[in-house]
Amino acid sequence: MNKNNDSKERLGKPALLTELMHLISRCESAYGQKRVFNRVLALVMAELFAFGRHTITQLLLTLGIIDEDWSAWYRLFSHERFDEEQTSAVMLGEMLAEVEENDPFVVGADGFHVPRCSQAMPGTGWMKGLNTAKFKPGIQRGQRFVEGSWLTPIVNGYSRAIPIRCLSAFTAKSVPNAKDEPRTEVQACLAFLRWTRQQLDEAGREAQTVLTLNDGSYDTLEFWPGLPQNTVGVVRTARNRCLYYLPAVDAHGNCKYGEKAPAPHVWLKQRKGFTFQEVRVRGSLRRMRYRVEGPFVRDGLPGIPLFLIVIGGGKRPPQSRRKNYQPCFFLVSAVLRAGVWTLPLTIAELLAWLWQRWELEVAHRQMKSGLGLGEKQCWNDRSTVATVQWSVWVYALMMLSGYRAWGNDCGLGPPGLWYPTPQRWSFNTLWRGFRTEMWQQAEFRATWTWSRDNWLEKETLWSALFNATLASARV
Repeated sequence: MNKNNDSKERLGKPALLTELMHLISRCESAYGQKRVFNRVLALVMAELFAFGRHTITQLLLTLGIIDEDWSAWYRLFSHERFDEEQTSAVMLGEMLAEVEENDPFVVGADGFHVPRCSQAMPGTGWMKGLNTAKFKPGIQRGQRFVEGSWLTPIVNGYSRAIPIRCLSAFTAKSVPNAKDEPRTEVQACLAFLRWTRQQLDEAGREAQTVLTLNDGSYDTLEFWPGLPQNTVGVVRTARNRCLYYLPAVDAHGNCKYGEKAPAPHVWLKQRKGFTFQEVRVRGSLRRMRYRVEGPFVRDGLPGIPLFLIVIGGGKRPPQSRRKNYQPCFFLVSAVLRAGVWTLPLTIAELLAWLWQRWELEVAHRQMKSGLGLGEKQCWNDRSTVATVQWSVWVYALMMLSGYRAWGNDCGLGPPGLWYPTPQRWSFNTLWRGFRTEMWQQAEFRATWTWSRDNWLEKETLWSALFNATLASARV
């Protein structure tokens, strides 16, 4: 069976809706009343079929709720009817079922801004303008959040970032929010990691390692000592980061810095020591030049050994119009095994996962441009946070349903036989799949008639209506 036929066969089965309804029903325990859960279910369906802005008003109009009182729907967010933490715990349990206990549970955390217009909205503050030029950046109002995602196992060089939690990271200078205390982005990330580690321990997975991927903004003196037990970090670091060799311990047990190590960018000048590794990235093999140095300790953290991975630059594929790859540097938590400090995973696994951190950025773009994250007009202390968390949860529902129904890398054929089958399904393909499966339900299209076999009758009907319109116009 070719790919196009296989895609059509799978589109004919309501696998996406089955998985979606299963996930939503699993979250029913987070709601105390059945009617509240029914409103949540209705809003999720409205998110799938809203073609305009994803405000609460537009979602209710999508459901056809016009003459009713809308207050109960807004209370889902203003009165904390939507329990983000309990719902996230259910979603995390479903994700754990997709990962073997012997494999690391890979997560990633990254911050994002939600643009706002109001200067009195709780949690808002001044931030760098998102739509301004890089050579002349401006400022704008907005809220800061940190989103933690699960990265699905790599298949053919592809992975997916499926959100687990979304936490506020309002600055101390932002408008006070009675519900959420100000905290930095690093503090919000550590709160997410501690919560994730606790959920794994309660699920009986104390021995399973949590691997977190973070960008350079998390390479701080607060992040490394704040990692929970059995949690290792892979963080991008600066090219001039001050590192030292392992410190010597004196008779009193005090740690002292060892000799100063070369800065990360200095290792690029040494020709010897680099190794080549072929890594499959997005369906193709890429030859990477790297070297592993250490263990070192970071300036200000003499008691936490870290390895340094130096990745040399390289040329992009011939079809790419972008500039060549620039060198990059990463710090990795060292693990003590049999009295020797080693990498937490093999270097091939680490290099493969380093490519997948960009999926977090892809998820943020899809949530903002597709699901309208931040468009819901709710202004009090609770709803301004809950509506953002709601959009992140709906995106997680859709992506996890797609991952379970369609897999990770193989894509469904686009409409039309002349389009090639992509290497993996996109978010738009997933969204179209939900709508297609819903349209195939008999209850959904009860008033729709197929016109392929009776087009002559329909032509007669439209002609009669047209003549009647003309006659009424003459009168």
